[in-house]
Amino acid sequence: MQDTYSTTTQGPGPVFWVVVCGLIILEIAAMWKVFEKAGQPGWAAIIPIYNLIVLIQIAGKPIWWILLYFIPIVSLIVGIIVLHNISVNFGKGVGFTLGLIFLSPIFFPILAWGDAEYRGPTAGTPVPA
Repeated sequence: MQDTYSTTTQGPGPVFWVVVCGLIILEIAAMWKVFEKAGQPGWAAIIPIYNLIVLIQIAGKPIWWILLYFIPIVSLIVGIIVLHNISVNFGKGVGFTLGLIFLSPIFFPILAWGDAEYRGPTAGTPVPA
């Protein structure tokens, strides 16, 4: 008698892995370009912890904030703040920040190859009267 309910499954096929590798390369290229637009070395996008340090610098926050990424719930809040500051420093608003949070594979390439220019970490700071 043949078992029609097999518990063995096959893994993803080669097309899946080609698409995944293509998306990874696209994201690395986008981060590289964003880093270069902000005046940072592009190669920093491929170094695991250092890329967070560079993102924190682009956001205009102190480097010691890297320690906050190692605290479980705090890391989510810090990540949102850093992404919002990056968005503001490139002249974008809250809507773009939400895009970076929820659809980063789409919005980081837009930030990289779009017309956004890095304005520095004081871009969103109001000027005193």
